[in-house]
Amino acid sequence: PAGWWNDEGASGSAKIVVHIGEQKGYFYKGKRLVGETTVSTGKPGFSTPPGHYTVLSKDAGHVSTVFGDYVDDYGNVVRSNVDSRKDARPKGSHFDGARMPYAMFFRGGYAMHQGYVPPFAASHGCIRLPGQMAVKFFENASVGTPVTVTE
Repeated sequence: PAGWWNDEGASGSAKIVVHIGEQKGYFYKGKRLVGETTVSTGKPGFSTPPGHYTVLSKDAGHVSTVFGDYVDDYGNVVRSNVDSRKDARPKGSHFDGARMPYAMFFRGGYAMHQGYVPPFAASHGCIRLPGQMAVKFFENASVGTPVTVTE
């Protein structure tokens, strides 16, 4: 399974820990581990920065302004997986940002959010969580919740 959640009877402040080497995310309430999930962090060249952060903002329906696809007027993908800051837009196409549901930003453009979670580091630096676990983490964290990213 992608993860588990059991916060019955748990109390105390929320805390999130992401372990890059394990590709795992952990959610604590007080000192008690209440949730664990597989994650996918930044691939080589797009590493997720280790450090101590806090949740800066939350957006359940976030759409990337940087990563996505160039599509034509009919919605056909002309060029996929682009960085809108670097990749030239083909004539007659427009940028369609990647969906980042349940995004919690913790440093600049870095967020944890729902996304495809292969068993290895595959993102552009964000921390991807599987569907229901992204919802649980999002619903139980607040702006200000500590986030620790370790190697």
